[in-house]
Order: sequence, then structure tokens, then C-alpha cells
Amino acid sequence: MIYDLRIYEHAEGRADAVRERFMAEVATRFPDHGIELVGAFVDAATGRLTYLTRFPDEEARAAAWASFGSDPGWQAAKKASEVDGPLVVKQHVTLLSPAMADLPLA
Repeated sequence: MIYDLRIYEHAEGRADAVRERFMAEVATRFPDHGIELVGAFVDAATGRLTYLTRFPDEEARAAAWASFGSDPGWQAAKKASEVDGPLVVKQHVTLLSPAMADLPLA
């Protein structure tokens, strides 16, 4: 099992738009591409969106993200949401593996 932790730094004043796009256009498309969303969070201090996804292995992760990135519906939604400029200015990606295989996640 591999986990993919992503943190999005939003453009100034665009935190709400990032969250809205994530909920309406991103998270809803994940199942179609084999992406399991474990959880999504907003940093109370900065408003940054953070989310965690899970995959069986790195090969499945790479294939899922490639599939998502080439989704015409996602591409159109991204383009439409960025007519006034990008919503995300930086994305941090951290790959995680369980430290204790038998530890259940809540």
C-alpha cells in the first residue's frame, strides 16, 4: 500500500475556489481513475487544502494520476476555473508507506 499526501498552496484570495473545485471536479472524478480518497482537510491557519489518497502500489498510483490528468472533463473544468489565473501556485507531494503494517487507520 502507498499513500499520496498532497498540499495545495492557493493563489492569493483563491482558497475557496480551490476547495470548491476539489469537491466538485476533482474528488468526484477520483473513483473513475482508481484513486481512493482517504481524507481531505483544510489548514485552519493558512486555508491550504491537504488531501490523502491511497493506492495498492506505485504502478497503480502512476497509472491513476496519468488517467486523471488526461481526463477531458477534468481538463475542461480546470481550464474553466482558471480563466482569471491559476488557483494553485504550488503543489507539495509526499509519498508515504505504512510504518506498521498491522496498524489500522481510523
